[in-house]
Amino acid sequence: MNLEEKLKSIRFRLFAILLISTMLIIFVIVIVNNLVLKTFYTYSKAKEAKKINDELNRYYNSVIQYNINSELRQLETKNDMEILIRDNYDEIVYCENKAIIGYVSRISIDKNAKTIYSDKNTIIKQSDERNDKFMMLISNLDNGYKLYIRIPIIPIEESVKISSEALIIIGIFMAVVSGIVASIISKKVTQRIVKLNDITKKMSKLDFSEKFEENGINDDEIDTLGRNINIMSEKLESTIGQLRKNNNQLEKDIEEKSKIDDMRKQFISDVSHELKTPIALIQGYAEGLAENVNTDDESRKFYAEVIIDESNKMDKMVKELLELMKLEQGELQIKDEEFDLNEIIKEEIKRETKVIKENNIEIDYEKNKKIKVYANPELIEKIVNNYLTNAIKHCKMKDKEKKIEIRTEKTRENKLRLFVYNTGDKIDEDAQEKIWNRFYKVDSSRNRDDGGTGIGLAIVKAIMNKYNNEFGINNYKNGVEFYCDMNIK
Repeated sequence: MNLEEKLKSIRFRLFAILLISTMLIIFVIVIVNNLVLKTFYTYSKAKEAKKINDELNRYYNSVIQYNINSELRQLETKNDMEILIRDNYDEIVYCENKAIIGYVSRISIDKNAKTIYSDKNTIIKQSDERNDKFMMLISNLDNGYKLYIRIPIIPIEESVKISSEALIIIGIFMAVVSGIVASIISKKVTQRIVKLNDITKKMSKLDFSEKFEENGINDDEIDTLGRNINIMSEKLESTIGQLRKNNNQLEKDIEEKSKIDDMRKQFISDVSHELKTPIALIQGYAEGLAENVNTDDESRKFYAEVIIDESNKMDKMVKELLELMKLEQGELQIKDEEFDLNEIIKEEIKRETKVIKENNIEIDYEKNKKIKVYANPELIEKIVNNYLTNAIKHCKMKDKEKKIEIRTEKTRENKLRLFVYNTGDKIDEDAQEKIWNRFYKVDSSRNRDDGGTGIGLAIVKAIMNKYNNEFGINNYKNGVEFYCDMNIK
């Protein structure tokens, strides 16, 4: 695999996503640390200063007073701050560090000092001089005393700088670790996908020998996809094997009948033409699976289902062509008997009930009438099935009516005619003869999506020719009627 293919691989993309995500998180943490930590520290110190202000108010308002100086010293040491208290006569009541007196004087005349908190008795200002940044709480206590609390800000800026540097170092270490972890995870995740890709490549070459083996640990989507590909492989192998078997038999039968060489040539021409589309579909979707065109499980399953569906259509088409050939050559052994035609009609309607209801088609036929005919039941069933399914496919709404009508009529002493009528478009006169030829299309609406093989009416023609009976089409104002004759015993 060259460099370009590696860069396009799922493994590399997964590795890149994991690594970039980790680095992005670390970057965000560093940014937040620089932007928020200082503000949070300032807020915390201001809150602590207001708390001391409230404590001193309670102390001076209390009846019982004690020596609070030791507690104030502890607060100064613990919170890295300086406290100054003056009485009503501006005399110093408490001051441990005389330097605060100068800071009080300086901030009172500093026009650039900004107020970060203010209420009726308390104000907190911040001085942002380059080398000596601090906050100053100035409060009038309830007893008239003045309270000053100075909190230096420079230490927090140093802490932010140190913590940011530490986070960067930790981030570099984490990026290296996450890169290793991402590489391991991406390899583990994509290993089975690569295996599936290799299997589908072989399948596209009709090699079904290799199967996907589940890891037995996690029953995840990849395992499900692997099972589906295994099922598809088995069905494809079986279907293509059956197709080969049928084709071999077909070729053998054709070769043995040299007297119908012209028919054989036409037959091969028709088969090659009609199988070209499904084979191209199978090849295209198999290559799509092999090249991982769609990476999600649902799309892969859809590709597999299309391949299986097209294989089944090819199998059905070949079988029907074999049957048609035997009918046309007179090789099919037929055993006639007397039976009720209406029973076959009812069974075929029952089989197509779902499609009839979905298309809102009305069916009109004589349900309880017994119609005795003398023929081969299986061949007559094919005729009824082809006429009925053909009527369903082409049934359309005409004059607010969408229906199929099935009826019978005795035409001669020993003949019964079956009629199947559907509302819809007429069939042109020049197409009425051609429609009985295999694979002939009247118009674009008769396409392979409707599930037909294009051989049904050709089979009807062959059966009718075998019995020397009449068949054909009648056009009406709002529809088309197919008919055929059957023998009466």
